Amino acid sequence: MVEIIENKDITSFTTFGIPVKARYFAEYSSERELLALSRKEEFLNNEVLHIGGGSNLLFLEDFGGLVLHSAIKGIKEYRKDDETVYAIAGAGEKWTDFVDWCLERNLAGVENLAHIPGEVGASAIQNVGAYGVEAKDVIHSVECFDTQTRKTVRFSNEECRFGYRDSMFKKDDVRGRYYVLRVSFRLRPGGIPMSLDYGPLKSLKERLGKYPTIQEVAREVTNIRKSKLPEPSETGSAGSFFKNPVVPVHFYKKIKNGGFGDVPAYPAGEGMVKLSAAWLIDKADMKGVRFGGAMVYDRQPLVIVNAGGASGRDVKELSDEIIRRVRTKFYITLKPEVNFIDTGIKITVLGTGGSKGTPELGCECHVCTSDDIRDKRLRSSVLVETAGLRLLIDPSPDFRQQALNLRLADIDAVLVTHSHYDHVGGFDDLRPFCGNENMPIYLRADVNADLHRRLDYCFREHPYPGVPTFKMNVIDNKPFYINGLKIVPVEVMHGKLPIYGYRIGKFAYITDASHICEEEKEKLEGLDVLIINSLRDCPHFAHFSFDQAMDMIRDLSPNRAYLTHLCHEAGCHAELESRVPAGVSPAYDGQIILSTR
Repeated sequence: MVEIIENKDITSFTTFGIPVKARYFAEYSSERELLALSRKEEFLNNEVLHIGGGSNLLFLEDFGGLVLHSAIKGIKEYRKDDETVYAIAGAGEKWTDFVDWCLERNLAGVENLAHIPGEVGASAIQNVGAYGVEAKDVIHSVECFDTQTRKTVRFSNEECRFGYRDSMFKKDDVRGRYYVLRVSFRLRPGGIPMSLDYGPLKSLKERLGKYPTIQEVAREVTNIRKSKLPEPSETGSAGSFFKNPVVPVHFYKKIKNGGFGDVPAYPAGEGMVKLSAAWLIDKADMKGVRFGGAMVYDRQPLVIVNAGGASGRDVKELSDEIIRRVRTKFYITLKPEVNFIDTGIKITVLGTGGSKGTPELGCECHVCTSDDIRDKRLRSSVLVETAGLRLLIDPSPDFRQQALNLRLADIDAVLVTHSHYDHVGGFDDLRPFCGNENMPIYLRADVNADLHRRLDYCFREHPYPGVPTFKMNVIDNKPFYINGLKIVPVEVMHGKLPIYGYRIGKFAYITDASHICEEEKEKLEGLDVLIINSLRDCPHFAHFSFDQAMDMIRDLSPNRAYLTHLCHEAGCHAELESRVPAGVSPAYDGQIILSTR
Protein backbone atom coordinates (compact mmCIF):
# COMPACT_ATOMS: atom_id res chain seq x y z
CA MET A 1 0.00 0.00 0.00
CA VAL A 2 1.32 3.43 -0.95
CA GLU A 3 2.31 5.57 2.05
CA ILE A 4 1.35 9.20 2.63
CA ILE A 5 4.18 10.95 4.46
CA GLU A 6 3.52 14.00 6.63
CA ASN A 7 5.78 17.06 6.77
CA LYS A 8 7.98 15.70 3.98
CA ASP A 9 11.10 17.57 2.85
CA ILE A 10 10.70 17.72 -0.94
CA THR A 11 13.76 19.86 -1.73
CA SER A 12 15.31 16.97 -3.66
CA PHE A 13 12.27 16.86 -5.95
CA THR A 14 13.07 20.36 -7.27
CA THR A 15 16.07 21.79 -9.12
CA PHE A 16 16.30 25.19 -7.41
CA GLY A 17 17.79 23.71 -4.24
CA ILE A 18 15.59 25.94 -2.08
CA PRO A 19 14.45 24.11 1.09
CA VAL A 20 10.74 23.30 1.03
CA LYS A 21 8.39 20.91 2.80
CA ALA A 22 4.98 19.49 1.95
CA ARG A 23 2.29 18.88 4.53
CA TYR A 24 1.60 15.54 2.82
CA PHE A 25 3.60 13.65 0.19
CA ALA A 26 3.07 10.40 -1.69
CA GLU A 27 4.85 8.66 -4.54
CA TYR A 28 3.08 6.05 -6.67
CA SER A 29 4.43 3.52 -9.15
CA SER A 30 1.24 2.25 -10.81
CA GLU A 31 -2.28 3.25 -11.81
CA ARG A 32 -3.64 1.06 -9.03
CA GLU A 33 -1.66 2.96 -6.39
CA LEU A 34 -2.77 6.30 -7.86
CA LEU A 35 -6.39 5.16 -7.83
CA ALA A 36 -6.07 4.24 -4.15
CA LEU A 37 -4.51 7.62 -3.38
CA SER A 38 -7.36 9.46 -5.12
CA ARG A 39 -9.80 8.00 -2.60
CA LYS A 40 -7.89 9.01 0.50
CA GLU A 41 -8.92 11.85 2.81
CA GLU A 42 -5.65 13.71 2.23
CA PHE A 43 -6.38 13.78 -1.51
CA LEU A 44 -10.03 14.74 -1.20
CA ASN A 45 -9.68 17.46 1.46
CA ASN A 46 -6.49 19.27 0.47
CA GLU A 47 -5.02 21.20 -2.42
CA VAL A 48 -3.17 18.63 -4.53
CA LEU A 49 -0.02 19.37 -6.52
CA HIS A 50 1.34 16.77 -8.92
CA ILE A 51 5.04 17.26 -9.68
CA GLY A 52 7.56 15.69 -12.01
CA GLY A 53 11.25 16.48 -11.82
CA GLY A 54 10.54 19.87 -10.28
CA SER A 55 12.61 21.64 -12.94
CA ASN A 56 9.86 24.11 -13.70
CA LEU A 57 8.66 24.86 -10.16
CA LEU A 58 9.43 27.59 -7.66
CA PHE A 59 8.00 27.09 -4.18
CA LEU A 60 7.52 30.44 -2.45
CA GLU A 61 6.75 28.74 0.86
CA ASP A 62 6.13 25.30 2.31
CA PHE A 63 3.21 23.62 0.56
CA GLY A 64 0.16 23.20 2.78
CA GLY A 65 -1.48 20.41 0.81
CA LEU A 66 -0.67 17.05 -0.79
CA VAL A 67 2.23 16.67 -3.23
CA LEU A 68 2.15 13.66 -5.55
CA HIS A 69 5.05 12.30 -7.59
CA SER A 70 5.04 9.62 -10.27
CA ALA A 71 7.52 6.77 -10.04
CA ILE A 72 6.05 5.00 -13.08
CA LYS A 73 9.12 3.81 -15.00
CA GLY A 74 9.91 1.68 -18.02
CA ILE A 75 10.32 2.20 -21.77
CA LYS A 76 8.84 -0.12 -24.40
CA GLU A 77 9.65 -0.17 -28.09
CA TYR A 78 7.20 -1.02 -30.90
CA ARG A 79 8.61 -1.07 -34.42
CA LYS A 80 5.83 -0.28 -36.88
CA ASP A 81 7.90 -0.41 -40.07
CA ASP A 82 11.26 0.66 -41.46
CA GLU A 83 10.35 4.34 -41.02
CA THR A 84 8.55 4.44 -37.68
CA VAL A 85 9.26 3.22 -34.17
CA TYR A 86 6.99 3.95 -31.21
CA ALA A 87 8.57 4.33 -27.78
CA ILE A 88 6.26 4.35 -24.76
CA ALA A 89 7.90 5.80 -21.64
CA GLY A 90 6.66 6.01 -18.07
CA ALA A 91 6.00 9.53 -16.80
CA GLY A 92 8.52 9.05 -13.99
CA GLU A 93 11.45 8.33 -16.32
CA LYS A 94 14.09 11.05 -16.33
CA TRP A 95 14.02 12.88 -19.65
CA THR A 96 17.79 12.64 -20.08
CA ASP A 97 17.57 8.85 -19.58
CA PHE A 98 14.90 8.63 -22.25
CA VAL A 99 16.99 10.65 -24.71
CA ASP A 100 19.99 8.39 -24.01
CA TRP A 101 17.77 5.33 -24.59
CA CYS A 102 16.79 6.71 -28.01
CA LEU A 103 20.40 7.51 -28.93
CA GLU A 104 21.56 4.01 -27.99
CA ARG A 105 18.97 2.54 -30.38
CA ASN A 106 19.71 5.06 -33.14
CA LEU A 107 16.16 6.46 -32.99
CA ALA A 108 15.91 10.04 -34.24
CA GLY A 109 13.57 12.76 -33.00
CA VAL A 110 14.68 13.89 -29.54
CA GLU A 111 18.40 14.52 -30.09
CA ASN A 112 17.87 18.31 -30.13
CA LEU A 113 16.25 17.98 -26.70
CA ALA A 114 19.31 16.49 -25.03
CA HIS A 115 20.39 17.55 -21.53
CA ILE A 116 17.02 19.06 -20.59
CA PRO A 117 16.20 18.42 -16.91
CA GLY A 118 12.88 16.98 -15.81
CA GLU A 119 10.85 13.86 -16.42
CA VAL A 120 9.00 12.36 -19.36
CA GLY A 121 5.55 13.30 -18.05
CA ALA A 122 6.44 16.98 -17.99
CA SER A 123 7.54 16.90 -21.64
CA ALA A 124 3.91 16.52 -22.67
CA ILE A 125 2.55 19.07 -20.21
CA GLN A 126 5.11 21.76 -20.92
CA ASN A 127 5.81 20.86 -24.57
CA VAL A 128 9.53 21.20 -23.90
CA GLY A 129 11.58 22.52 -26.76
CA ALA A 130 15.09 23.49 -27.81
CA TYR A 131 17.07 24.17 -30.96
CA GLY A 132 14.17 24.02 -33.39
CA VAL A 133 12.40 20.94 -32.00
CA GLU A 134 9.51 20.63 -29.55
CA ALA A 135 8.10 17.58 -27.81
CA LYS A 136 4.93 17.94 -29.88
CA ASP A 137 6.95 17.10 -33.01
CA VAL A 138 7.52 13.54 -31.76
CA ILE A 139 4.68 12.86 -29.28
CA HIS A 140 2.13 10.41 -30.69
CA SER A 141 -0.23 10.19 -27.70
CA VAL A 142 -0.42 10.75 -23.94
CA GLU A 143 -1.95 8.32 -21.44
CA CYS A 144 -3.43 9.96 -18.32
CA PHE A 145 -5.33 9.32 -15.12
CA ASP A 146 -8.53 11.39 -14.98
CA THR A 147 -8.95 12.54 -11.37
CA GLN A 148 -12.66 13.25 -11.91
CA THR A 149 -13.71 9.91 -13.37
CA ARG A 150 -10.80 7.93 -11.84
CA LYS A 151 -10.27 6.24 -15.20
CA THR A 152 -7.35 6.00 -17.60
CA VAL A 153 -7.75 8.06 -20.79
CA ARG A 154 -5.58 8.57 -23.86
CA PHE A 155 -5.15 11.78 -25.86
CA SER A 156 -3.81 12.00 -29.40
CA ASN A 157 -1.26 14.61 -30.41
CA GLU A 158 -4.01 16.78 -31.87
CA GLU A 159 -6.17 16.47 -28.76
CA CYS A 160 -3.25 17.68 -26.60
CA ARG A 161 -3.53 21.12 -28.27
CA PHE A 162 0.18 21.80 -28.09
CA GLY A 163 1.48 25.36 -28.30
CA TYR A 164 4.64 27.22 -27.42
CA ARG A 165 5.55 25.80 -23.97
CA ASP A 166 1.88 24.94 -23.69
CA SER A 167 -0.64 22.11 -23.95
CA MET A 168 -4.23 21.30 -23.05
CA PHE A 169 -2.96 20.11 -19.67
CA LYS A 170 -2.15 23.73 -18.76
CA LYS A 171 -5.50 25.13 -19.89
CA ASP A 172 -7.72 26.52 -17.17
CA ASP A 173 -10.65 24.23 -18.01
CA VAL A 174 -8.67 21.03 -17.30
CA ARG A 175 -5.56 22.14 -15.41
CA GLY A 176 -4.76 19.65 -12.64
CA ARG A 177 -7.43 17.19 -13.77
CA TYR A 178 -5.17 14.80 -15.68
CA TYR A 179 -2.01 13.13 -14.35
CA VAL A 180 0.29 11.85 -17.09
CA LEU A 181 1.01 8.13 -16.77
CA ARG A 182 2.91 7.42 -20.00
CA VAL A 183 3.88 9.19 -23.19
CA SER A 184 4.08 7.53 -26.60
CA PHE A 185 6.69 8.95 -28.99
CA ARG A 186 6.87 8.46 -32.75
CA LEU A 187 10.55 8.17 -33.67
CA ARG A 188 12.50 7.48 -36.83
CA PRO A 189 15.08 4.68 -37.09
CA GLY A 190 18.32 5.18 -38.97
CA GLY A 191 19.95 7.92 -36.91
CA ILE A 192 19.32 10.83 -39.30
CA PRO A 193 18.83 14.07 -37.30
CA MET A 194 15.38 15.58 -37.32
CA SER A 195 16.39 19.25 -37.56
CA LEU A 196 19.60 21.19 -38.17
CA ASP A 197 17.97 24.50 -39.01
CA TYR A 198 18.27 26.33 -35.69
CA GLY A 199 21.08 28.45 -34.24
CA PRO A 200 24.54 26.86 -34.01
CA LEU A 201 23.29 23.55 -35.43
CA LYS A 202 23.16 25.18 -38.86
CA SER A 203 26.94 25.08 -39.11
CA LEU A 204 27.45 21.64 -37.56
CA LYS A 205 27.65 19.81 -40.90
CA GLU A 206 30.31 22.20 -42.16
CA ARG A 207 32.31 21.99 -38.94
CA LEU A 208 32.25 18.19 -38.93
CA GLY A 209 32.91 17.86 -42.64
CA LYS A 210 30.03 15.41 -42.97
CA TYR A 211 26.34 15.02 -42.21
CA PRO A 212 26.10 14.62 -38.42
CA THR A 213 24.61 11.64 -36.63
CA ILE A 214 21.96 12.04 -33.94
CA GLN A 215 24.63 11.25 -31.37
CA GLU A 216 26.77 14.12 -32.66
CA VAL A 217 23.79 16.48 -32.61
CA ALA A 218 22.97 15.48 -29.03
CA ARG A 219 26.62 15.95 -28.04
CA GLU A 220 26.67 19.41 -29.65
CA VAL A 221 23.42 20.43 -27.93
CA THR A 222 24.70 19.14 -24.59
CA ASN A 223 27.95 21.10 -24.93
CA ILE A 224 26.05 24.27 -25.84
CA ARG A 225 23.69 23.89 -22.90
CA LYS A 226 26.57 23.21 -20.51
CA SER A 227 28.37 26.33 -21.74
CA LYS A 228 25.30 28.49 -21.11
CA LEU A 229 23.41 26.83 -18.29
CA PRO A 230 24.48 25.81 -14.79
CA GLU A 231 24.69 22.14 -13.92
CA PRO A 232 21.66 21.33 -11.70
CA SER A 233 23.84 19.17 -9.45
CA GLU A 234 26.12 22.14 -8.78
CA THR A 235 23.95 25.27 -8.97
CA GLY A 236 20.22 25.44 -8.33
CA SER A 237 18.04 26.86 -11.11
CA ALA A 238 15.00 26.08 -13.22
CA GLY A 239 16.77 26.50 -16.53
CA SER A 240 15.10 29.07 -18.75
CA PHE A 241 13.03 31.21 -16.39
CA PHE A 242 11.06 33.24 -18.95
CA LYS A 243 9.30 32.45 -22.20
CA ASN A 244 10.57 34.12 -25.35
CA PRO A 245 7.91 36.78 -26.02
CA VAL A 246 5.88 36.63 -29.22
CA VAL A 247 5.11 40.19 -30.30
CA PRO A 248 3.56 42.03 -33.25
CA VAL A 249 5.95 42.97 -36.03
CA HIS A 250 5.53 46.67 -35.23
CA PHE A 251 6.94 46.03 -31.74
CA TYR A 252 9.97 44.37 -33.30
CA LYS A 253 10.48 47.20 -35.78
CA LYS A 254 10.19 49.79 -33.02
CA ILE A 255 12.98 48.08 -31.07
CA LYS A 256 15.13 47.56 -34.15
CA ASN A 257 14.75 51.17 -35.28
CA GLY A 258 15.36 52.42 -31.75
CA GLY A 259 19.06 51.65 -31.83
CA PHE A 260 18.87 47.88 -31.30
CA GLY A 261 19.40 46.54 -34.79
CA ASP A 262 20.89 43.32 -33.41
CA VAL A 263 17.71 42.13 -31.68
CA PRO A 264 17.27 38.40 -32.46
CA ALA A 265 13.87 37.64 -33.98
CA TYR A 266 12.19 34.61 -35.52
CA PRO A 267 8.92 34.38 -37.50
CA ALA A 268 6.01 33.24 -35.29
CA GLY A 269 2.93 33.33 -37.49
CA GLU A 270 1.32 36.03 -39.55
CA GLY A 271 2.33 39.49 -38.35
CA MET A 272 4.15 38.11 -35.29
CA VAL A 273 7.77 37.47 -34.35
CA LYS A 274 9.43 35.72 -31.42
CA LEU A 275 12.11 37.73 -29.62
CA SER A 276 14.93 36.48 -27.44
CA ALA A 277 14.07 36.98 -23.77
CA ALA A 278 17.76 36.52 -22.91
CA TRP A 279 18.68 39.41 -25.21
CA LEU A 280 16.00 41.67 -23.72
CA ILE A 281 17.15 40.89 -20.17
CA ASP A 282 20.78 41.49 -21.09
CA LYS A 283 20.00 44.85 -22.72
CA ALA A 284 18.01 45.80 -19.61
CA ASP A 285 21.32 45.50 -17.69
CA MET A 286 20.14 42.64 -15.49
CA LYS A 287 22.96 40.15 -16.07
CA GLY A 288 24.63 39.39 -12.74
CA VAL A 289 22.07 41.35 -10.69
CA ARG A 290 21.40 39.77 -7.31
CA PHE A 291 18.46 39.84 -4.89
CA GLY A 292 19.34 38.07 -1.64
CA GLY A 293 20.62 34.65 -2.65
CA ALA A 294 19.08 34.77 -6.14
CA MET A 295 21.11 35.98 -9.11
CA VAL A 296 20.70 36.45 -12.86
CA TYR A 297 23.20 33.97 -14.28
CA ASP A 298 26.20 35.80 -15.70
CA ARG A 299 26.59 33.36 -18.62
CA GLN A 300 22.92 33.26 -19.61
CA PRO A 301 20.57 36.05 -18.43
CA LEU A 302 17.51 33.90 -19.16
CA VAL A 303 18.44 31.85 -16.09
CA ILE A 304 18.00 32.77 -12.42
CA VAL A 305 20.24 30.77 -10.10
CA ASN A 306 20.38 30.01 -6.41
CA ALA A 307 23.74 31.65 -5.76
CA GLY A 308 23.64 30.53 -2.14
CA GLY A 309 20.94 30.54 0.52
CA ALA A 310 18.23 31.87 -1.79
CA SER A 311 14.60 31.79 -0.74
CA GLY A 312 11.65 31.46 -3.07
CA ARG A 313 10.80 35.09 -2.34
CA ASP A 314 14.32 36.16 -3.38
CA VAL A 315 13.80 34.53 -6.76
CA LYS A 316 10.30 35.99 -7.13
CA GLU A 317 11.48 39.52 -6.30
CA LEU A 318 14.34 39.21 -8.77
CA SER A 319 12.00 37.98 -11.51
CA ASP A 320 9.67 40.91 -10.77
CA GLU A 321 12.58 43.32 -11.17
CA ILE A 322 13.53 41.71 -14.49
CA ILE A 323 9.96 42.10 -15.74
CA ARG A 324 9.88 45.72 -14.56
CA ARG A 325 13.16 46.70 -16.22
CA VAL A 326 12.44 44.96 -19.52
CA ARG A 327 9.03 46.56 -19.75
CA THR A 328 10.42 49.98 -18.86
CA LYS A 329 13.02 49.71 -21.62
CA PHE A 330 11.13 47.85 -24.35
CA TYR A 331 7.43 48.04 -23.39
CA ILE A 332 7.32 44.23 -23.48
CA THR A 333 6.08 42.14 -20.57
CA LEU A 334 8.00 38.91 -20.04
CA LYS A 335 6.05 35.89 -18.82
CA PRO A 336 7.68 33.29 -16.56
CA GLU A 337 8.07 29.77 -17.86
CA VAL A 338 8.44 28.70 -14.24
CA ASN A 339 5.34 27.91 -12.17
CA PHE A 340 5.15 29.71 -8.82
CA ILE A 341 3.77 27.50 -6.06
CA ASP A 342 2.31 28.80 -2.82
CA THR A 343 -0.84 28.47 -0.76
CA GLY A 344 -0.79 31.99 0.66
CA ILE A 345 -2.64 35.07 -0.54
CA LYS A 346 -1.40 38.65 -0.32
CA ILE A 347 -4.11 41.31 -0.61
CA THR A 348 -3.06 44.91 -1.16
CA VAL A 349 -5.88 47.37 -0.56
CA LEU A 350 -5.54 49.95 -3.34
CA GLY A 351 -8.57 52.03 -2.38
CA THR A 352 -11.33 52.06 0.24
CA GLY A 353 -13.42 55.08 -0.75
CA GLY A 354 -16.95 55.42 -2.02
CA SER A 355 -17.88 56.66 -5.48
CA LYS A 356 -16.58 60.19 -4.76
CA GLY A 357 -13.53 59.22 -2.72
CA THR A 358 -12.39 60.94 0.47
CA PRO A 359 -11.82 63.82 0.83
CA GLU A 360 -14.80 64.84 -1.25
CA LEU A 361 -14.40 67.89 -3.44
CA GLY A 362 -15.56 71.06 -1.69
CA CYS A 363 -16.17 69.38 1.67
CA GLU A 364 -14.65 70.74 4.89
CA CYS A 365 -15.95 68.10 7.32
CA HIS A 366 -13.63 66.65 9.95
CA VAL A 367 -13.07 63.50 7.87
CA CYS A 368 -12.25 65.32 4.65
CA THR A 369 -9.82 67.63 6.48
CA SER A 370 -8.28 64.90 8.64
CA ASP A 371 -4.48 64.65 8.82
CA ASP A 372 -4.65 60.87 9.29
CA ILE A 373 -3.33 59.26 6.12
CA ARG A 374 -5.81 56.41 6.65
CA ASP A 375 -8.63 58.89 5.97
CA LYS A 376 -7.37 59.54 2.43
CA ARG A 377 -9.55 57.09 0.52
CA LEU A 378 -9.17 56.51 -3.20
CA ARG A 379 -11.94 54.63 -4.99
CA SER A 380 -12.30 50.98 -3.94
CA SER A 381 -10.04 48.35 -5.46
CA VAL A 382 -7.72 45.53 -4.38
CA LEU A 383 -4.73 43.67 -5.81
CA VAL A 384 -4.61 39.94 -5.04
CA GLU A 385 -1.31 38.04 -5.33
CA THR A 386 -1.23 34.25 -5.14
CA ALA A 387 0.09 31.28 -7.15
CA GLY A 388 2.45 33.62 -8.97
CA LEU A 389 -0.47 35.71 -10.26
CA ARG A 390 -1.36 39.36 -9.76
CA LEU A 391 -5.10 39.90 -10.06
CA LEU A 392 -6.68 43.35 -9.99
CA ILE A 393 -10.27 43.59 -8.81
CA ASP A 394 -11.83 46.73 -10.31
CA PRO A 395 -9.66 49.32 -12.09
CA SER A 396 -11.09 52.40 -10.38
CA PRO A 397 -10.81 55.98 -11.70
CA ASP A 398 -7.87 56.33 -9.29
CA PHE A 399 -6.05 53.27 -10.64
CA ARG A 400 -3.22 55.25 -12.20
CA GLN A 401 -2.33 56.82 -8.85
CA GLN A 402 -2.82 53.53 -7.04
CA ALA A 403 -0.43 51.77 -9.44
CA LEU A 404 2.16 54.52 -9.06
CA ASN A 405 1.90 54.38 -5.28
CA LEU A 406 2.55 50.64 -5.40
CA ARG A 407 5.17 50.76 -8.18
CA LEU A 408 3.04 48.11 -9.83
CA ALA A 409 5.06 46.30 -12.49
CA ASP A 410 2.67 43.72 -13.85
CA ILE A 411 -0.93 42.52 -13.82
CA ASP A 412 -1.95 39.08 -15.04
CA ALA A 413 -5.71 39.58 -15.18
CA VAL A 414 -8.55 41.88 -14.11
CA LEU A 415 -11.76 40.87 -12.34
CA VAL A 416 -14.68 43.30 -12.58
CA THR A 417 -17.52 43.48 -10.05
CA HIS A 418 -19.82 45.75 -12.08
CA SER A 419 -19.72 48.60 -14.58
CA HIS A 420 -20.38 51.67 -12.41
CA TYR A 421 -17.77 54.31 -13.16
CA ASP A 422 -16.11 54.23 -9.74
CA HIS A 423 -15.20 50.59 -10.44
CA VAL A 424 -14.19 50.73 -14.13
CA GLY A 425 -13.05 54.32 -14.65
CA GLY A 426 -9.40 53.26 -14.78
CA PHE A 427 -9.69 50.87 -17.71
CA ASP A 428 -7.82 53.18 -20.06
CA ASP A 429 -4.94 53.34 -17.57
CA LEU A 430 -4.38 49.61 -18.04
CA ARG A 431 -2.60 50.28 -21.32
CA PRO A 432 0.96 49.98 -19.88
CA PHE A 433 0.04 46.52 -18.61
CA CYS A 434 -1.31 45.34 -21.97
CA GLY A 435 2.00 45.94 -23.73
CA ASN A 436 2.65 43.14 -26.19
CA GLU A 437 -0.50 41.12 -25.47
CA ASN A 438 -4.17 41.57 -24.63
CA MET A 439 -5.04 41.90 -20.94
CA PRO A 440 -7.44 39.13 -19.78
CA ILE A 441 -10.62 40.61 -18.28
CA TYR A 442 -13.20 38.51 -16.40
CA LEU A 443 -16.68 40.00 -16.13
CA ARG A 444 -20.44 39.54 -16.41
CA ALA A 445 -22.14 39.68 -19.82
CA ASP A 446 -23.93 42.95 -19.01
CA VAL A 447 -20.66 44.55 -17.91
CA ASN A 448 -18.96 43.35 -21.08
CA ALA A 449 -21.67 44.93 -23.24
CA ASP A 450 -21.48 48.19 -21.28
CA LEU A 451 -17.69 48.42 -21.62
CA HIS A 452 -17.86 47.74 -25.35
CA ARG A 453 -20.11 50.79 -25.64
CA ARG A 454 -17.99 53.04 -23.42
CA LEU A 455 -14.60 51.89 -24.67
CA ASP A 456 -15.47 51.19 -28.30
CA TYR A 457 -12.05 52.45 -29.43
CA CYS A 458 -10.43 49.49 -27.65
CA PHE A 459 -12.46 46.90 -29.57
CA ARG A 460 -12.20 48.10 -33.16
CA GLU A 461 -10.83 45.72 -35.76
CA HIS A 462 -7.85 47.99 -36.25
CA PRO A 463 -7.40 49.91 -32.97
CA TYR A 464 -5.33 53.06 -32.84
CA PRO A 465 -1.72 52.24 -31.83
CA GLY A 466 -1.18 52.50 -28.09
CA VAL A 467 -4.75 52.00 -26.90
CA PRO A 468 -5.28 49.27 -24.30
CA THR A 469 -6.31 45.94 -25.76
CA PHE A 470 -8.28 43.33 -23.86
CA LYS A 471 -9.30 39.70 -24.02
CA MET A 472 -12.83 39.75 -22.62
CA ASN A 473 -13.84 36.57 -20.79
CA VAL A 474 -17.56 36.56 -20.00
CA ILE A 475 -18.23 34.48 -16.88
CA ASP A 476 -21.39 32.96 -15.44
CA ASN A 477 -22.12 32.59 -11.76
CA LYS A 478 -19.97 29.49 -11.40
CA PRO A 479 -16.30 28.83 -10.59
CA PHE A 480 -13.67 29.53 -13.24
CA TYR A 481 -9.90 29.22 -13.36
CA ILE A 482 -6.98 31.49 -14.17
CA ASN A 483 -3.76 29.54 -14.70
CA GLY A 484 -5.19 26.81 -12.49
CA LEU A 485 -6.31 29.17 -9.71
CA LYS A 486 -9.95 28.62 -8.78
CA ILE A 487 -12.07 31.77 -8.51
CA VAL A 488 -15.67 31.70 -7.32
CA PRO A 489 -18.04 34.52 -8.36
CA VAL A 490 -20.52 35.50 -5.66
CA GLU A 491 -23.65 37.22 -6.95
CA VAL A 492 -24.89 40.01 -4.69
CA MET A 493 -27.50 42.70 -5.19
CA HIS A 494 -26.48 46.33 -5.60
CA GLY A 495 -29.93 47.79 -5.12
CA LYS A 496 -31.81 46.16 -8.01
CA LEU A 497 -28.63 45.44 -9.97
CA PRO A 498 -27.02 41.98 -9.74
CA ILE A 499 -23.22 42.26 -9.49
CA TYR A 500 -20.32 39.99 -8.57
CA GLY A 501 -18.06 39.66 -5.61
CA TYR A 502 -15.23 37.12 -5.75
CA ARG A 503 -13.86 34.37 -3.54
CA ILE A 504 -10.28 33.12 -3.93
CA GLY A 505 -9.36 30.38 -1.48
CA LYS A 506 -10.33 31.57 1.99
CA PHE A 507 -10.50 35.23 0.95
CA ALA A 508 -13.56 37.03 -0.40
CA TYR A 509 -14.09 40.56 -1.70
CA ILE A 510 -17.63 41.97 -1.63
CA THR A 511 -18.30 45.57 -2.53
CA ASP A 512 -21.40 47.67 -3.34
CA ALA A 513 -23.70 45.00 -1.90
CA SER A 514 -27.08 45.70 -0.35
CA HIS A 515 -28.26 42.08 -0.15
CA ILE A 516 -26.78 38.57 -0.36
CA CYS A 517 -29.20 35.67 -0.74
CA GLU A 518 -28.84 32.48 1.30
CA GLU A 519 -27.59 30.41 -1.64
CA GLU A 520 -24.77 32.86 -2.32
CA LYS A 521 -23.93 33.08 1.39
CA GLU A 522 -23.08 29.38 1.24
CA LYS A 523 -20.16 30.29 -1.04
CA LEU A 524 -18.81 32.49 1.76
CA GLU A 525 -18.61 29.84 4.45
CA GLY A 526 -15.28 29.11 6.14
CA LEU A 527 -13.58 32.38 5.20
CA ASP A 528 -10.34 33.53 6.73
CA VAL A 529 -10.59 37.09 5.37
CA LEU A 530 -13.65 39.01 4.17
CA ILE A 531 -13.51 42.53 2.75
CA ILE A 532 -17.02 43.98 2.61
CA ASN A 533 -18.62 47.35 1.90
CA SER A 534 -19.90 49.59 4.70
CA LEU A 535 -20.84 52.93 3.14
CA ARG A 536 -22.02 54.91 6.20
CA ASP A 537 -24.32 54.77 9.22
CA CYS A 538 -27.39 56.10 7.40
CA PRO A 539 -29.23 53.43 5.34
CA HIS A 540 -28.74 53.43 1.56
CA PHE A 541 -30.90 51.62 -1.00
CA ALA A 542 -27.91 50.09 -2.81
CA HIS A 543 -25.18 49.70 -0.16
CA PHE A 544 -24.77 48.04 3.20
CA SER A 545 -24.83 50.53 6.04
CA PHE A 546 -22.45 50.06 8.98
CA ASP A 547 -25.04 48.10 10.97
CA GLN A 548 -25.97 45.95 7.97
CA ALA A 549 -22.30 45.18 7.32
CA MET A 550 -21.87 44.16 10.97
CA ASP A 551 -24.92 41.88 10.71
CA MET A 552 -23.54 40.25 7.56
CA ILE A 553 -20.12 39.74 9.18
CA ARG A 554 -21.75 38.08 12.18
CA ASP A 555 -23.77 35.88 9.84
CA LEU A 556 -20.77 34.78 7.74
CA SER A 557 -18.33 34.51 10.68
CA PRO A 558 -14.99 35.01 8.90
CA ASN A 559 -11.83 34.89 11.00
CA ARG A 560 -11.18 38.51 10.05
CA ALA A 561 -13.28 41.16 8.33
CA TYR A 562 -12.36 44.53 6.84
CA LEU A 563 -14.69 47.38 5.88
CA THR A 564 -14.34 49.13 2.53
CA HIS A 565 -16.24 51.46 0.17
CA LEU A 566 -16.39 54.02 2.97
CA CYS A 567 -17.68 57.51 2.21
CA HIS A 568 -16.81 60.49 4.42
CA GLU A 569 -20.06 60.00 6.34
CA ALA A 570 -18.66 56.70 7.66
CA GLY A 571 -16.39 58.73 9.93
CA CYS A 572 -12.65 58.84 10.52
CA HIS A 573 -10.60 55.65 10.59
CA ALA A 574 -9.89 56.08 14.30
CA GLU A 575 -13.61 56.53 15.02
CA LEU A 576 -14.48 53.38 13.10
CA GLU A 577 -11.75 51.42 14.88
CA SER A 578 -13.28 52.31 18.23
CA ARG A 579 -16.72 51.03 17.17
CA VAL A 580 -15.99 47.66 15.59
CA PRO A 581 -15.77 44.38 17.52
CA ALA A 582 -12.69 42.18 17.75
CA GLY A 583 -11.81 40.62 14.41
CA VAL A 584 -13.25 43.53 12.42
CA SER A 585 -11.27 46.53 11.15
CA PRO A 586 -11.80 49.41 8.77
CA ALA A 587 -9.49 48.87 5.80
CA TYR A 588 -7.23 51.68 4.62
CA ASP A 589 -5.44 52.48 1.37
CA GLY A 590 -2.11 50.70 1.05
CA GLN A 591 -2.94 48.11 3.70
CA ILE A 592 -1.52 44.61 3.16
CA ILE A 593 -3.57 41.64 4.37
CA LEU A 594 -2.30 38.06 4.32
CA SER A 595 -4.56 35.03 3.99
CA THR A 596 -4.51 31.45 2.72
CA ARG A 597 -6.09 29.40 -0.02
